[in-house]
Amino acid sequence: MKKIYACLIGNWVCLNDDPSCTMGIHNTSPDLWYEENAPIFSPFRRDAEHTFYQMDYVYIHYKGKDYRINPIFLQIVEQ
Repeated sequence: MKKIYACLIGNWVCLNDDPSCTMGIHNTSPDLWYEENAPIFSPFRRDAEHTFYQMDYVYIHYKGKDYRINPIFLQIVEQ
């Protein structure tokens, strides 16, 4: 079993613990998101320099709130 952890507002949480958690632009469960190649937004060519909007990120819906985080704040743990 794989557990997917994310650092959301400074706290590490297990996304698998929230049955309504979804990830990515297709709003899939954390398990399915990981199994389907773990897509992230990562533009090959940046249209503008020095902007927050062109950084790599993953959408996460967790416990009723929406987050957009950099993938470095994700950890996958296999048990």
